[in-house]
Amino acid sequence: METADLTHHISRRFNEDLERVRSKVLAMGGFVEQQIHKAINALLEGDSSLGEAVALADHQVNNMEVSIDEECSRILATRAPAAGDLRVIVAIIKTITDLERMGDEGEKIGYIASRLATMERPADKYREIKHLGRIVTEMVHAALDAFARMDAEAALQVARQDRLVDEEYEAIQRQSITFMMEDPRSIRRALDVMWVVRSLERIGDHAKNISEYVIYMVYGKDVRHTSLDDVERALGQRPAPAAAPAPAQGEEGAGP
Repeated sequence: METADLTHHISRRFNEDLERVRSKVLAMGGFVEQQIHKAINALLEGDSSLGEAVALADHQVNNMEVSIDEECSRILATRAPAAGDLRVIVAIIKTITDLERMGDEGEKIGYIASRLATMERPADKYREIKHLGRIVTEMVHAALDAFARMDAEAALQVARQDRLVDEEYEAIQRQSITFMMEDPRSIRRALDVMWVVRSLERIGDHAKNISEYVIYMVYGKDVRHTSLDDVERALGQRPAPAAAPAPAQGEEGAGP
């Protein structure tokens, strides 16, 4: 991903602090994204050991959240940021909370994948989970990319995808209930599938939240409880944000 400077604060040290925190957030996001990929693959491939490994690695996500949160608290205490700089710190604190919760959902999927690996795989090989998982992981990646580039338009597109995730989730829930009614022997597996798709739906919600924080950072507008159509109209009436400077030569892209 291309990355953008988050601030032009007069203090060089403040810029360095913020850049360090931004890098840690993107590293945390990349790790969480990988965990979600692995958890879904563990389920689709019937890999019990991979599912367990994902679940056991969740403590790393927790440690990252604590580290970044402490760094943000230190910046707030020592730099006293204001205006746009303060918005960035607030948005970062909220973002890592959502990333940590994504990690928790990935942990749940990992444990369920480990358990389902001991059962006979269905004929469709969890096709519905594969499809929903692809949509959700694309949302997560796009949300992190929007965060890295401070791209409010891309963030808005991520938020719009959440509707599709909700529709897919409801369809799979109805399908699972039908299977349980037709064949009581499928109840255990169907319940596990319902828990997995519930976790995927929650991950999509957290990706949407991160995209809303990006809009907040760029425009200073809290859109969490505003319809997407109203957000789009409001942003269309605002002056475009200043173009972000190009990353320094040799700077590596953020994210996986």
